[in-house]
Amino acid sequence: MKVKNINISFEEYAEGEQLPISDSGLLKEAKQAVNNSYAPYSEFNVGAALLLENGVVVKGSNQENAAYPLGLCAERVAVFHANSAYPKLKIIAIAITAKAQHFVTQSPITPCGACRQVMAETENRQNHPIRIIMNGQEGVTQIVDGIENLLPLSFKGEKLKKTK
Repeated sequence: MKVKNINISFEEYAEGEQLPISDSGLLKEAKQAVNNSYAPYSEFNVGAALLLENGVVVKGSNQENAAYPLGLCAERVAVFHANSAYPKLKIIAIAITAKAQHFVTQSPITPCGACRQVMAETENRQNHPIRIIMNGQEGVTQIVDGIENLLPLSFKGEKLKKTK
């Protein structure tokens, strides 16, 4: 038996500390996307904004449903829209933030497992990492370059290939 370690790397910016201009601009777009959220059940409004390689920004917000599994996260709304409307363009970065109706989010909003897997598939498809900017209403902002820093040992399509 061997014990192996996985190391991840991320940037952390203190509240009020200056983010790189492109990151702060994308985060501002994500904060605007929060306003389009439909979250009457969780009362947890999430916004995402992603930057395509041509400079276009695509926004997404969480969309809930009374039949809970039918809702969709902000990140997947944005990624799926970008992949369907701009299938040949790479996603360079995505910013994620949230606003709760009964408390202040004080830590970075990280993507759920399903969203992480969708980002992993997108990175694999485009052969390019995605910069992921995560922020709450208050507190630090965390940034990772590439989904491997949030989803090590991810499931990849080549595992579905049959061998003879």
